[in-house]
Amino acid sequence: MKFFYEIQGAGEPVLLLHGFTGSAQTWKELTPLLPFQLVLPDLAGHGRTQRPADRLEAEAVHLKKMMAKAGYDSFHLIGYSMGGRLALSLALLYPDQIKSLILESASPGLRTDAERKERVKADEQLAQRIENEGIPSFVDYWESIPMFHTQQALPFSDRQKIRRERLSHREQGLASSLRFMGTGAQPSYWNRLDELRMRVLILTGTEDEKFTSIARKMKERIPMSEWIEFQGAGHAIHVEQREKFGTIVKTFLLNQKGGNANGI
Repeated sequence: MKFFYEIQGAGEPVLLLHGFTGSAQTWKELTPLLPFQLVLPDLAGHGRTQRPADRLEAEAVHLKKMMAKAGYDSFHLIGYSMGGRLALSLALLYPDQIKSLILESASPGLRTDAERKERVKADEQLAQRIENEGIPSFVDYWESIPMFHTQQALPFSDRQKIRRERLSHREQGLASSLRFMGTGAQPSYWNRLDELRMRVLILTGTEDEKFTSIARKMKERIPMSEWIEFQGAGHAIHVEQREKFGTIVKTFLLNQKGGNANGI
């Protein structure tokens, strides 16, 4: 089995790809807001998918095969953070199968070999930290990094749900994800963004300055793209501003079905 996945709802098929330390559970409180047939996998190295991660483009091939086996020749695609990078890879490899693409806090990768080499070193150090110190220690560290500081404003119950999800993973799984699907291992897609011919919606939070800067540059390169910023949100918009996120995603997807990408 390449992936454990769930299917919920009915209608147009939408594949949702979670971020690092996430799982299908990431999307559970969002799913009632989306009137579509939602395919929710646990990506390699995460959750109930009992295998280590492969390289990003190999994982994209596995996902395409999973969707074909499930009966979906074409589908809409949503990716958050690591899942957004994987979604980009999938859209570039199989452009005719992707009806539309939504990228939440995602990156096309690092531009230079030198940047990638430095990031590979950093990802390897973090992978070794997970293996040596265990998941609870790593989760304590991960929750403290600046990228997630806005989540401190979430209700305690929401923060506990996120923490339980992060704690549910295995050391070997997360370490393999960093080594093979991390930003350092990712090919740079910057010079290929103009190949995307489907409608693309880019979503970032104004408090996430790094990915806001990346989104601005992506918007300039992707032909049929729109970019929406969420005021006051950080990296995980679907958690921090769930209702607004769900409304914007639903409107965008319904407009693709009707052949009109305007009106968000």
